[in-house]
Amino acid sequence: MNQEEKIQVPEFLRPYFWDIKFADLKIRKHAFFIIKRVLDRGNLHDIRWLIKTYGKDIIRKVVMKTKDLSRPTGNFWADILNMDKDQVKCLQKPYSPIHFGLSS
Repeated sequence: MNQEEKIQVPEFLRPYFWDIKFADLKIRKHAFFIIKRVLDRGNLHDIRWLIKTYGKDIIRKVVMKTKDLSRPTGNFWADILNMDKDQVKCLQKPYSPIHFGLSS
């Protein structure tokens, strides 16, 4: 077992991961998922842990790439991290569905 596998996600984050087997979460392997979940639901203590653990650059990448952060969360983190909101996927207008069939 390497050093990274020994590092556990802190117990105080367990409530945010009710839908998975918490003990299976790996700090590096599941970074994107952990960051998204904590950004959307975490408190100040949780966010401090997130920044200390991953750093702002990785958090910035997650905010930029994920489409499923809430809009308020995306707006907040784009402002905090001085990001161009046009580059934040969760803030982009959803695609319009293509309607099939005959038009009237």
